[in-house]
Amino acid sequence: MSRDPVQSAERPADDGAAPPGDAEAPFLDLLARGATADAYEQPVLRARAEGRPAERIAALEHAKLLALRVRAELEGRRRREAELSALFETAHDLAGLRDVDAVLQAIVQRARSLLGTDVAYLSLNDPVRGDTYMRVTEGSVAARFQQLRLGMGEGLGGLVAQTARPYVTDDYFRDERFQHTTTIDAGVRDEGLVAILGVPLMLGPHVIGVLFAADRRARVFEREQIALLGSFAALAAAAIDTANLLTETRSALADLEHANEIIKDRSGVIERASDVHDRLAELVLRGGGVHDVAAAVSEVLDGTVEFTEADAAPADALEASRAEGHAVPHRDDWIAAVTAGGELLGALVLRGHPGLDPVDQRTLERAAMVTSLLLLARRSAAEAEQRVRGELLDDLLDARDRDPRLLRERAARLRADLDATHVVLAARLDTSAPDADHEADARRRLWSAASHLAATRQGLAAARDGGTVLLLPLAPGDTATDLARRTARHLGTAVHEPVTVGASAPVAHPAADPDAVVAGYEEGRRCLDALRLLGRAGDGAAAEDFGFLGLLLAGDRDIGGFVERTIGQVVAYDARRGTDLVRTLDAYFACGMSPARTKDALHVHVNTVAQRLERVGRLLGDDWQSPAHALEIQLALRLHRLAAPAQS
Repeated sequence: MSRDPVQSAERPADDGAAPPGDAEAPFLDLLARGATADAYEQPVLRARAEGRPAERIAALEHAKLLALRVRAELEGRRRREAELSALFETAHDLAGLRDVDAVLQAIVQRARSLLGTDVAYLSLNDPVRGDTYMRVTEGSVAARFQQLRLGMGEGLGGLVAQTARPYVTDDYFRDERFQHTTTIDAGVRDEGLVAILGVPLMLGPHVIGVLFAADRRARVFEREQIALLGSFAALAAAAIDTANLLTETRSALADLEHANEIIKDRSGVIERASDVHDRLAELVLRGGGVHDVAAAVSEVLDGTVEFTEADAAPADALEASRAEGHAVPHRDDWIAAVTAGGELLGALVLRGHPGLDPVDQRTLERAAMVTSLLLLARRSAAEAEQRVRGELLDDLLDARDRDPRLLRERAARLRADLDATHVVLAARLDTSAPDADHEADARRRLWSAASHLAATRQGLAAARDGGTVLLLPLAPGDTATDLARRTARHLGTAVHEPVTVGASAPVAHPAADPDAVVAGYEEGRRCLDALRLLGRAGDGAAAEDFGFLGLLLAGDRDIGGFVERTIGQVVAYDARRGTDLVRTLDAYFACGMSPARTKDALHVHVNTVAQRLERVGRLLGDDWQSPAHALEIQLALRLHRLAAPAQS
């Protein structure tokens, strides 16, 4: 076995006799005081200066070597103790991890302190951007260096990451083993770094970053220092992994809490939905109506739910709900179309409830479905009644010799009053069907919608002449024109196609005067034909809307009615007051609407003419001199004049 050169140097060149015992004393004192290595030369130099014997000097040399070895061993142990203490403290920080940034900062600080470097820093990979960035720095003074982002494989860190091994360079700018880039070199130059040691941060087989220690002067890093930095890198990787696990755990806990809340909420929702189902089923079984469904859903949804006719609901929202098959929001309300077989029967409207969760929305939609089923059931039950209504109207039109008393009794059973004033309406679809089947289906839908309307308005309806005829009561203050237009809109909305409606003049006491009903139907048909010829398909109108053309459309040529509607107030005023407004109007139009010529024709003062015309304006309206209105007034004046001899 070869001899240890240090041990050989420690022994004196004699036969190995032990040196005198007092030779170790000065060196023990130096060890106790922790003196520098240079101080250990002083006892030997002093002995030589004093001319001590060679044996004494040899003993001192031997004791010096032993003391230096002990000193080195003590320093190594102190260093290892400090390193182990730092690693233990870092592990303790990691065990009580609260802030991963604080733990990483402590790791970098301790690594810099123990390795005695000017700078220590840690970079992490960014998988999203595909590069690596500075996470923590200690001792850095250059802002550009602290904000460096490195592409994968660039710089010393790129070499460490690629090989998953530690790398050290004692002169960064002269080292050609790794890829230099302008950005990285500029940052390193700003920081003034020369010697750099980098070790990988590993999670399993994957490199997630690099821990560095660097000096601003040339330096050779020892194997123990590389191992120490590697230990810190392992702790840093563990800290990052722990932080990621904590983040995932917290996220999982948050997800579990959220899921638990959803489960609780859904449990309540399911219970509420079950309650709605039970209530609606009970309503159907005990024969409840549409409004009962609305009331039950109102209570469940904690809002006001109403059933409305199709023409009373917002058109756009109603059409969207019908097309989508779902309830849709409209301002602060929700609209759920009530449909059956493509036919729009109405809508359920949830008032003042802008926020509606999906389950409550589904509840409203289910209520709309139940409503449609109830309406279909009611329609099935009412079809017999509708047929009876149609038969009664057919008898009024075809069997006019029926006993009025029997007609009234039949009408009373249908909740219709044939002694009230009614209007006869002729309705027809205004679309061309692709074939006979589609046309027949469209007519059936029109008759169904008309029958439903007649039943709800206490009227009668029947299919006739390729269209539908209705006999509907006229409400006080209402006109035949208004009723015709409303009916056209309602039927058009119900069948999703334009429906044109012509109306007769009001018919008083239909049961007592079936001939008036027949005449009214013919008049309504002529109005309907006139609307279509005028390009007003899908609209509704009565004979009175056509002015003097109404005389041509009216079945009985109601001249007196036309005169009454046009100038009746002027005639009545003359009769009450003994004035001469009618003659003044005649003269005014005969004189070309010139007040000056009119006063000569009447032999009165022009102021008198002006006063009479002002009175006419108050009676007939401000537009009485407009061309259209003036034409009708002139025609009415002429008819009034022609009828006057017969009345005298």
